Amino acid sequence: MMRHSWLRDAALAMLATIVAIALGTAAALVMVASQAHAQVPPASARYKLTLLREAHSQWGLDAPVPAFAAQVHQESGWRPEAISYVGARGLAQFMPATATWWCAREGTAAADCLPHNPSWALRAMVGYDKHLYDRTPARMSRYDRLWLALRGYNGGEGHWQAEGRTTGLAAPTRQQIDAACGRARRATVHCKENLGYPRRILIDLQPRYATWGAAWQP
Repeated sequence: MMRHSWLRDAALAMLATIVAIALGTAAALVMVASQAHAQVPPASARYKLTLLREAHSQWGLDAPVPAFAAQVHQESGWRPEAISYVGARGLAQFMPATATWWCAREGTAAADCLPHNPSWALRAMVGYDKHLYDRTPARMSRYDRLWLALRGYNGGEGHWQAEGRTTGLAAPTRQQIDAACGRARRATVHCKENLGYPRRILIDLQPRYATWGAAWQP
């Protein structure tokens, strides 16, 4: 009788432990989800529909919207009035010269070239991203192509293209191109920022916007 009682008590204790662990895990998941949501600037909700519309119109229904949202997060924190110390402006942080070039390319009148206007900024950002993406090697996965496009947005596509040529390979991988950073015209000191830009967007920030659409994966 005592042996059976001990087994029963042990079983009940084990069950209680399992339940506690399960409840703790569930609570932890709720807490993590809540923290992730809190890390998304409230202002992002104001521009979500505009970003979705522009992304889908230029990239199709499978547009990597979470990556674009993460890019805005990284660039300006969803602040249309943002101006960087080097003069980049608006939600997408276009430099004045780049904005002028992009508007001329798109046939946009100078009076309508407005980096501080959220609609213009989001349309221009996803359009410029598409331009850069289309100029990446088609042999690569779409994730790696988006990675290189983001490097181009941050530091100029000519740099990573020149670095790719220094590998001496006819078809270097994205990782090999990354490893060649600083071997061409770009100063090595700038590689940390340029390589960190797509990493921050696609790895650190993109999961926070996972509910916004298709998140491209490696």
